[in-house]
Amino acid sequence: MGTRPAAVAGMFYPGEAKRLAAAVETYLADARPSHGKTQTQMPKAVIAPHAGYQYSGPIAGSAYGSLVPHAHGIERVILIGPSHRVPFNGVACSTATAFDTPLGAVPVDRDAIEALLKDGLIQENDAAHAREHSLEVHLPFVQRVFPGARVVPLLAGDQDHEGVAAILARLWGGPETVIVVSSDLSHYHDYETARRLDHETAETIEERRAGAVDPDQACGATPVNALLQIAADKGLSAATLDLRNSGDTAGPRDAVVGYGAFVFG
Repeated sequence: MGTRPAAVAGMFYPGEAKRLAAAVETYLADARPSHGKTQTQMPKAVIAPHAGYQYSGPIAGSAYGSLVPHAHGIERVILIGPSHRVPFNGVACSTATAFDTPLGAVPVDRDAIEALLKDGLIQENDAAHAREHSLEVHLPFVQRVFPGARVVPLLAGDQDHEGVAAILARLWGGPETVIVVSSDLSHYHDYETARRLDHETAETIEERRAGAVDPDQACGATPVNALLQIAADKGLSAATLDLRNSGDTAGPRDAVVGYGAFVFG
């Protein structure tokens, strides 16, 4: 496979390059500020949402905004999220050499992919990647914040978080590598219930309690828990940058989806 074509452009985010670039720039410009020690050093990882931009774009902007001041020198972005459409066991890569968006093609770090395949840590599954949005919606932010960076796009299926943590450990790298975990939070509760549940999840993430986030709290629970495990092992702190839901951004408040931006450094 050559380039994986954009699957949700014009649905989850603008399909026209000029409008898409303007939207991403706006979300980054409006980002809620980082705080603590992440102000003076490059965050190693973030958790950011993956819904339609009108709903979660501002919160994703807060996550990526924390990376903008420190983005120089980043050559590789590890991007991992849940598979929504195709069930499978393990962690799946694509055979593509690049992922396309209206802003152009994002090159894939095939050397990293091939090393993981050789060691049996991941599997090829183009069907899982073909229509999946959880990674694609992040790519325009990656293109704006880290122009020229390669990505390692991975989907987590039915896999324990320890196995995903082992993959992240292999990919950890140095200051040239940043990790983005893609996940939304609670789904389809009323506004006040969602706020309560998402605040509880945010506390769990800040405390880096690996294994304590379940799929009802975050659709990307497996990679989230994997990041919490490795962050605790490596002594990284975690902070909440933004915590809102679709009732705050673009939707009604009777059945909302929660979104959080979290930074690790």
